[in-house]
Amino acid sequence: MSEAAHGELLARGREVLAEQPFSRLLGTRLNALTPGRAELELTLRTELLQQNGFAHGGVVSYLADNALTYAGGSALGFGVVTSEFKINYARPAIGERLIARAEAVALSRSQVVCRCDVLAWRGGEEKLCAVAQGTVVRMTPR
Repeated sequence: MSEAAHGELLARGREVLAEQPFSRLLGTRLNALTPGRAELELTLRTELLQQNGFAHGGVVSYLADNALTYAGGSALGFGVVTSEFKINYARPAIGERLIARAEAVALSRSQVVCRCDVLAWRGGEEKLCAVAQGTVVRMTPR
């Protein structure tokens, strides 16, 4: 894929993200998107924390789900949804921001299995806080 095509894919991915009201609410950013790979990020603020001061599990899970879907969608083409995913929380997500890096690992014509690492960024260091795996499928036309 040419550099121009990569730029177009990233631009289209950012358009899709801007169409997601929940992603706008959280302030999610799409940093990278290439076929089968995606990186999403969000800044942690007080409203996204739970009572112990780290990122709420729902926020971590959302970021993993969305990154999985971007990785799968960039491999299959847009018009996809997550049909299932599993997440393992490895440690509390404490930091200034969360970064989710996902990649497609098994692709067929109608679905793709992806995995994702969610990292907490704090003081210039990334720490793994969750690992997710999911299946992304083509949406059926209405």
